[in-house]
Amino acid sequence: MANTTSAKKAVRVSERRRSVNTRVSNSFKQARKAVTDAISAGDVKTAKSSLPKAYSQIDMAAKKGVIHKNTASRYKSRLSAKVKSAEATA
Repeated sequence: MANTTSAKKAVRVSERRRSVNTRVSNSFKQARKAVTDAISAGDVKTAKSSLPKAYSQIDMAAKKGVIHKNTASRYKSRLSAKVKSAEATA
């Protein structure tokens, strides 16, 4: 356990940041999963409509530093490619 006051505060701050990061991380993962689940179910219309929400959540995670901006870009690119591919086959 932390002994000094500053160490105790650091523990509190890191716990707060961890909870925020977890929330942001979970929200963008859920948004990505909504798109991929819609694609796997064959529902291209739902996948296309949930893509902007996923983009927004991914960008928010990158802005808050939960994921790197290049990682966010890669996620967005791959989601877009999956939706386009599903749209072409449908």
